[in-house]
Amino acid sequence: MENDNFGFETQAIRNQLERTQYLEHSVPLYLTSSFVFEDAEDMRASFAEEKDRNIYSRYSNPNNNEFISKVCAMEGAAAGFAFASGMAAVYSTLAAILNSGDHIVSSSSVFGATHSLFINYFPKWNIQTSYFDINQPETIEGLITPDTKIIFAESPTNPAVDIIDLELLGNIAKKHNLILIIDNCFATPYLQQPVKWGAHLVVHSATKLMDGQGRVLGGITVGDTDLIQKIYLFSRLTGPSLSPFNAWVLSKSLETLAIRLDRHCENALKVAEFLENHPQVNKVKYPFLKSHPQYEIAKKQMKLGGNIVAFEIKGGLEAGRAFLDKIKLCSLSPNLGDTRTIVTHPASTTHSKLSVEERLAVSITDGLVRVSVGLETVTDVIADLEQALS
Repeated sequence: MENDNFGFETQAIRNQLERTQYLEHSVPLYLTSSFVFEDAEDMRASFAEEKDRNIYSRYSNPNNNEFISKVCAMEGAAAGFAFASGMAAVYSTLAAILNSGDHIVSSSSVFGATHSLFINYFPKWNIQTSYFDINQPETIEGLITPDTKIIFAESPTNPAVDIIDLELLGNIAKKHNLILIIDNCFATPYLQQPVKWGAHLVVHSATKLMDGQGRVLGGITVGDTDLIQKIYLFSRLTGPSLSPFNAWVLSKSLETLAIRLDRHCENALKVAEFLENHPQVNKVKYPFLKSHPQYEIAKKQMKLGGNIVAFEIKGGLEAGRAFLDKIKLCSLSPNLGDTRTIVTHPASTTHSKLSVEERLAVSITDGLVRVSVGLETVTDVIADLEQALS
């Protein structure tokens, strides 16, 4: 049977590279920094890239190769490279492609560290960024200049779970001959495949739902072969590659991604419905709630709504902090995508260094709370949120 005909779950479980002479059922760990050669000609040909083989684990490793192969199959991408973290993936992807004088058009709602790259570091190399409001997609083309090279966006966004029309972005990128990069961390390839909508590159923090159990850091970028080759050459020189051990853990985690996401999304919808009817809550945002402003877009491009619920608690900043102090079962952590439900108050933690105006521009109010809904018995999670809101 051809691998291309397999379903998503089968690709995640049976997309295994060659077995060793021991015919192991589970892929072993390849904890080696380098690989040996048969003779001088073999070594020469390998370094000349006339052979597709492992040379040094900063370049490639069988565990990394398997992880990349699985994510490519899931995303419908041609090639990929795995990184030590999600931010290593974001930075290396952009740094490999951009040159001094280039321009990025990005959604205003991006991960805080990504925003810092765009605002605090890229300008040092004469790379500028213009932001668009996802609620005003008609403004995107007006931001494009002759120097624009990339459109960058997250969907769903962090932390307010806004939804961007990926098909619209794909059409704009094609019209203006731009590279479209989508951070697909919140959705994972199980819920959404941006390549289908015109994305050239898809970036993930594998630390989140791909691992799903809060164990390891990791990142990955997949997409067009030519672009990935640029990223690979940059990354093998600068060294942000994923460790073989973490690649092995993540590859194993992908085998349960679909079944985990089904339960995550089921639980998250129940949490969102509970919060939507609570008197201490001003509003709730969850992609598969009909009250979500981009509900129809979410239904078009996502299989399910994801595990992140954002809600605005009445009382602002102090009410948000008081809510966190009352939490008993759920975890207080900046992470997400874990088996354990995690509660975060962005205005006083992850986005506290932004001004009030900057936070409001990306839908982060003083009372906004982000819940990464886990795999516990959902009634227990709801009971904890209920007592903390009371």
